Amino acid sequence: MTASCLKATVAMAFTLVASAAFAVDSVALEYGVGNKTGVARVSAQWNWNKPLWQSGQSQLVGHWDVNASHWKGTRFNNIPDRNQTFFTLGVTPVLRWQGLEATGPYGEAGLGLHYFSDLYNNNGSQLSTHYQFGTLLGAGYRFSNKIDLGLRIQHFSNGGFKQPNTGINLAVVRAAYRF
Repeated sequence: MTASCLKATVAMAFTLVASAAFAVDSVALEYGVGNKTGVARVSAQWNWNKPLWQSGQSQLVGHWDVNASHWKGTRFNNIPDRNQTFFTLGVTPVLRWQGLEATGPYGEAGLGLHYFSDLYNNNGSQLSTHYQFGTLLGAGYRFSNKIDLGLRIQHFSNGGFKQPNTGINLAVVRAAYRF
């Protein structure tokens, strides 16, 4: 990955965030683990204007999630106690099934694009490209005090565009605050 390509990717991510900053509805902190890797993430979300579908007491809504994360693997190149650290930037459209009110339980799913500053190689798992698809499946509860707590399962893979592509799965806890 060339320096100019990295700069263009970072500029694109910041432009996207800045252009939508006026519409940010919530911010979140997340922590995930999997495959001897820890991931700390910050993100901002903004809701789509209207529900995609509504029936009875439930609805399907959506939001954009823009995130930055720090990854630390503790088995780089499959060597115990050898660390690998890098950063990622990601954009994910997320669909959420919830009640008509903003509070209460929900389920969510998303598929986004992520840029990895280094090629992941930890504990026998490898991702051979800087750009990865990230899928998520989660559930949580949004409280009346605007706090949103959730659990997610996330998978990262390049979709088979280049080998090796063993993928990585993470279990993630999430805490968000809605404005």
